[in-house]
Amino acid sequence: MNLRQIALGCEDLARAQDFYTRLLGKDPIAVFEQAGFCFFDLDGTRLLIEIGGPKSLLYIGVADVRDTVTSLKERGFSIHTDPHIVFPDQGGLFDDPGNEWLAFIEDSEGNLVGLMSREKN
Repeated sequence: MNLRQIALGCEDLARAQDFYTRLLGKDPIAVFEQAGFCFFDLDGTRLLIEIGGPKSLLYIGVADVRDTVTSLKERGFSIHTDPHIVFPDQGGLFDDPGNEWLAFIEDSEGNLVGLMSREKN
């Protein structure tokens, strides 16, 4: 099994589409304005943004959370929680041994988006 699609609700499709286009650095793969949804490709997993869909909490992997948050701040994104080590994984439970970093931003629709990176030992 694999994770095929994630759904995320919005109130304003154009506003949410603009937010995720800027955050992800890519255009949606499909937009259905009349139906009220659009799709982004996240390395093989579809992100569905849908008017009236459920609220959700996404976690997106980035190369370095600290650098990403610095760049997002410079570009006007709202930072909810600054980067911090959420799990010091010295035993390598989830990956190679190292620290799991996490920060949260808020999207245009009030959803939180977690940004995660791994600092390997």
